[in-house]
This record gives sequence, structure tokens and C-alpha cells, in this order.
Amino acid sequence: MLRWIIFILIFGIIDVYAYQAFKTVSKSNWLNILYWVLSLLVIGNFIYRLFNLNRDDFGNAHAYAFGFLIALLVPKIMLLMIMFAEDVFRVPHAIYRYFTEGEVAKGNYMPSRRAFISKIALGIAAIPFASILYGIYRGKYNYKVLKYTLHFEDLPDAFDGYKLTQISDIHSGSFDNMEKVDYAVGLINEQKSDVILFTGDMVNNKATEMKPYMEVFGKLSAKDGMYSVLGNHDYGDYVRWESEEAKNQNLEDLKLVQKEIGFDLLLNEHRFIEKNGERIAIVGVENWGAGSFKKAGDLRKASSQIQKDDFKILMSHDPSHWEKEVIKDDYHYHLTLSGHTHGMQFGIEIPGWFKWSPVKWRYKYWAGIYEELGQYINVNRGFGYLAFPGRVGIWPEITVIELKKGTKNA
Repeated sequence: MLRWIIFILIFGIIDVYAYQAFKTVSKSNWLNILYWVLSLLVIGNFIYRLFNLNRDDFGNAHAYAFGFLIALLVPKIMLLMIMFAEDVFRVPHAIYRYFTEGEVAKGNYMPSRRAFISKIALGIAAIPFASILYGIYRGKYNYKVLKYTLHFEDLPDAFDGYKLTQISDIHSGSFDNMEKVDYAVGLINEQKSDVILFTGDMVNNKATEMKPYMEVFGKLSAKDGMYSVLGNHDYGDYVRWESEEAKNQNLEDLKLVQKEIGFDLLLNEHRFIEKNGERIAIVGVENWGAGSFKKAGDLRKASSQIQKDDFKILMSHDPSHWEKEVIKDDYHYHLTLSGHTHGMQFGIEIPGWFKWSPVKWRYKYWAGIYEELGQYINVNRGFGYLAFPGRVGIWPEITVIELKKGTKNA
């Protein structure tokens, strides 16, 4: 209860301060009342949905309550910052008047807020407000196909021009629009890649979340097959189970779901794709994440029957695995495919120019292609979304990578 009281107090202080900008510009009592009604509705709904919530019960209603709270809170924090900056000048001015003007000021020492500053503040705050609402309404299904060409001198000749499509972080338990998901699956098939690779987190917690979407994802196809690995959410570690047996059964059910869709699930295993007497290795490890995340991935086991000079594509859900273990491995994994970060579902990207998200403070490799020691990783921004029911600036991604023989500038 104490944490909720503290939360309400903090939100109230932010709200009162942000209201200073609103009331300076607005001359309508109805608009002023609307400001408070909207705030009370959003904060009330959030508290109602999340009070004593267990993670087992988190659903779309809770996600939207959280999303609308963020949509109001972020702009109001910006208003608070600008209003406070104005007060940095207003308060010293008031103190100066108190000591110099005395009774002449008739007790009204504090200068009035300047309307033009409040208008600027409201204009600036409107940008994140509109962006977050767009992210909730449209952004989460604003699928982007990102295409890359990667060059490798030791790529087998038979695989020159080979195309793969990567998807990651489906999080089917968060979906609320079957038609949009179906559209995205069609977009994947339109790429006509040779192979489809899925890098984990098919569900939020339970295998049953995928049941309504099995027919849609069952439409996926690629001539050389579809391969997958598990992500941290697929193990069911974030909800309570009535028994360990129930948790284990959930994982077995998810494995069956993947098989029925058409994925060959690699559990610290590998497969070879052969063409014209040459081959490449598709290696898949279970989740391995830095810090407190599950470390079930076993690179040695997955590659136990692979030759050191084989061309290798590694699927590992968490990019921290690449940073901590894969890069330095003497087996040289040419291309690693990961996901996990979602790009935090929030950031700013100008393709080819600029890329930023707060998630960069947690993950060194968080979105897109990176190269280290002659090896590449692609960190997919994710197909779905989790917790926050939207995406702002970091859009859901379908990655298409073409492998080319030789060097980039050849």
C-alpha cells in the first residue's frame, strides 16, 4: 500500500506542476476540468488494473492501462522540467522584489508565468504524447522489412546469393489484431527467402497463447525449411505454476506447437543445409543471457559435430551471448542472429544516419547489424511487443539477409 501512496503523491506533484502550463494558456474552465478528469481516469484505471496484480494475470487490459499512463506521464514530465526551468528565474526575481519593493508589491512578489513559455512547453510535450498514442494505435503493427547484404570470403560458392529471413520475439500473448498479424506473415512469405529462422520468445509465458495464431503462422514456408530456438520467455519462468510438472509440460506443449507450425526447434543442436556438394551449418542454442537470465545455451554441444572451417549461422536469442561467449570462440561463427531487446520498443531511428534507444545503456548490441573480429550479428527488433502495448520509433521487424561470396568492395 505504501508504494501506491508514494506513486500517487509523485504523480500528483508532476500533474500539478504540468497543469501550470495548461492553465496559463487555457481560458476555459471546461478545458481545465477536462485536464483533471482525464488524469484521474487514467491514473484510476492504472491503479485499478495493477493493484495487487500478479504477473500470471497480466493481459491486454493491464497493458493498455500502463500504455495510457505512459502517454500522459512522459509529456507531463517534460512540462514539469520546462516549468521548473522557468521557476529558476521566477523565484530569484520574487526574492529580489520582496527585499527591494516591499509593500509596493502588495504581497504579490512572484511574477506571472509567461504565456509564450507555456505554449512552447505544451507544443514540445505534444510530440511525445502524439507519438506514444500513435505507437499504441498503429506503431505496434507497423512492420518493416529490413534488408542487408553481407559478404564472406569463405562462403561456399553454392550459397552465393543465399537469402534468409529472420523473425524474433513474436510474443503471441500480446497480440490483439489477427488481421494485422496475418498481414505480417504474408509479408514474410513475400520475401521468398531460402530459409526462415526464428530466434525465440514465441509466447509471453504459456504455450496456449499461441493457439489462436497457429493457423496464421502455419502459412509460413521456405524451400530449405524453418528453424527456431527458445527465448527466455518460452520457458515459463515468469509465472507461477501449480507444480514443476505443469511448468515442464508447458514447455513440451510449446515445442509441439512449434513443430506443428513447421519449425525445426534446435535445442543446443545444429542442422546442415546442403547444395551442390557444399554445406552451411545452422546452429541453435537454448537461451543464454547475461546477468540473471537463463543460461541453458551450450555452444560446444550445439557444434559438437561441426567442422571448424564450416560456414556457420548461429541462432542465439540474447545478444549478450554473442558479446560474452561467441565472439571469442575459436570456432568463428560467421553470422549470429539474435533478438530479445525489442529495441525497448522506444527510440529514434533515421535509417543509415542515426539510431538511439535507452536500451543501449543495457545492451551494447541492441538493434541491427554489428561486426566484431570478422563476425557479424543481427539483433532483430522483434515481431511483437511486450508489456507496453505499442512501439514508438522502433518498429516491428522482418529481417532479410543475403549472403554474398567475396569482400564488400570487390
